[in-house]
Amino acid sequence: MKTRFSSLVTIKKNAMQKSERVLQSANADLNSATMALQLSYNSLNDVELPQSGAMSKMLASRTLLNSQRGMIEHNKEWMNFAKKQVDSAKEQLKSDMIEHEKFKYLELEEVKKVLKEKKVKESKDLDEVALMTHSRNTKSWS
Repeated sequence: MKTRFSSLVTIKKNAMQKSERVLQSANADLNSATMALQLSYNSLNDVELPQSGAMSKMLASRTLLNSQRGMIEHNKEWMNFAKKQVDSAKEQLKSDMIEHEKFKYLELEEVKKVLKEKKVKESKDLDEVALMTHSRNTKSWS
């Protein structure tokens, strides 16, 4: 049954579904960031430090370590950003779900009201028919 809230319910449902998609995307980004951070730590552990040899090997190793530490910092920042995006998306989804539920409730109440009005009208119509039938029957008896 269409009510004045039906179109609003549809709009709010679409907004909620969009928020769900945004949250899924944010979760995927967070997973990617987490994987990248883990890979960065693994790569740092894989770097072998020379125990002896030319100074150029030591400097190259130090540069590689600094580069890897920079990558770890970058991935930490990316992961923190992704966490904030997920939190923001969750809040938006929660808000959209509440709005959707509000309008669904209002629509349901409107439907109940219309059905009650129909029931009352039908009851009045039946009473009127019964009254007319009764008055016709009493006239025919007289």
